[in-house]
Amino acid sequence: APESLMQALEDLDYLAALDNNGNLSEFGIIMSEFPLDPQLSKSLLASCEFECVDEMLTIAAMVTAPSCFLQAPPGTEEIARSRWRRFSHPAGDHCTLINVFNAFKAATANPTQPGNTEKWCRDYFLSSSALSMAEMIRAELLEIMKRIELPISEPEFGSEENLLSIKKALLSGYFMHIARDVDGSGNYLMLTHKQVAQLHPFSSYYNTRRIPEWVLFYEFSISEGNSIRVVSEISPHLFAELVPQYYFSNLPPSESKDILQEVINHLAPVSATKEEQK
Repeated sequence: APESLMQALEDLDYLAALDNNGNLSEFGIIMSEFPLDPQLSKSLLASCEFECVDEMLTIAAMVTAPSCFLQAPPGTEEIARSRWRRFSHPAGDHCTLINVFNAFKAATANPTQPGNTEKWCRDYFLSSSALSMAEMIRAELLEIMKRIELPISEPEFGSEENLLSIKKALLSGYFMHIARDVDGSGNYLMLTHKQVAQLHPFSSYYNTRRIPEWVLFYEFSISEGNSIRVVSEISPHLFAELVPQYYFSNLPPSESKDILQEVINHLAPVSATKEEQK
C-alpha cells in the first residue's frame, strides 16, 4: 500500500539510511549488508560506537530467531516462570536474553553426558531448536561484521558501563519503539500512536511488583493481545539524548511527549555547552 511504502521510507530517513535525494546513504548501504530489519541493523552498527558489539550480536540473534521460551503445559506455568527467573536481568528482557543464550552455550559446552543440552532446555522450558538457530544467526552476523571490517569489542557484559552502552545502542535503532506506563498498572501507551499495550507474558517484568514507567520494546503484536514483546527499561534522559530531533517534533501531542520535551529543554543548555567545548 502507498501509505505503508511512505511510512517505510520515513522510518529509513529517521534512521539516517537515506540521503537528501532518497537514495541509500553510505550508512544505509552498510546497514543493508545485514539480513535484519533496519532498526536492528542500526542498533548493531551503533554498538560499534558504544563498544558493546558482543552483547548486541547476541541480542540481534535472539530476537531474530523464534522465541526461545516454550508455552508451558497446563498446570506448569508457575514452574516455568520460576525457572525463567533464574535468567532475569534487572535491566530488562534484552539482557535476560543474553543470560539465556550464555547459559545455553555453557550447557552445550558441558561434555559430562550426551544429550545434556536437550535435557537442560526441557528442564527450563526453553526451545533447543530456537537457541541453536540463534547460535547460527549470531555466527553469520559476526562473519558479516568481520567481512566489512567493522570493529568488534570484547565482551564486558554485566558492568554498569556496558549495560548503559547496550541501552544506547538499542535506542539508536529503536527510538521509534518507546512506550510509557500511563497509570502505574502496566498499561503502556506508545509514543507513535494512541495504542495501549500490555507486557507479553514471556517478559521478565510480567507479574512482578516492579513495572518500569518508560520502556523500549522490540515489537508490538495485535494478535497476541495487544502486547509489547522484549522490553527493557529506559530513562527519559537517555531517550532525549539520542532521539533525532526531527523525529521527536513529528510525534503526535501527548502527555508523554510533554514530559520528554521538558527533559530535552533541561538538557539543551548542557548540550550547547558541550558543543562549544568541541
